[in-house]
Amino acid sequence: MRVLLDTNILISGILSAGQPPAQLLELWLERRFELVTSELQLEELRGVLARPKITKRIGPGEAALLLENLEQEAIVAHDLPVVDVSPDADDNRILATAIAGDADLIVSGDHVGMLDLGEVSGIPIITAREAVERLSSGEA
Repeated sequence: MRVLLDTNILISGILSAGQPPAQLLELWLERRFELVTSELQLEELRGVLARPKITKRIGPGEAALLLENLEQEAIVAHDLPVVDVSPDADDNRILATAIAGDADLIVSGDHVGMLDLGEVSGIPIITAREAVERLSSGEA
């Protein structure tokens, strides 16, 4: 199973020990699913991790470790299609990454944007809690 974790889920996974986003990172590190990303998402993640309010909570070593794991272990999608279903350009890049990476699920915490879409190109967009339930039960 291939899963794309939205950037907000990746950040929350570091900040919220024991919560569903952190559980998803643990499941990925246990190789329970393949993580899909792209250079565009990695650039976005680098920018978010450099924000002062984030650097106060996530140290440079922890940020570097996350990026290193993603760069070495995740499937990095290329040749992203043009997607224009969300008014948020960042969301469209994430959706394009999921499509190009042949993801089975998109996990997001963005209730106003991504989750409201429900799916893109047949790929369900679900919450972290729903993803943990699916992956833990083998339903995914």
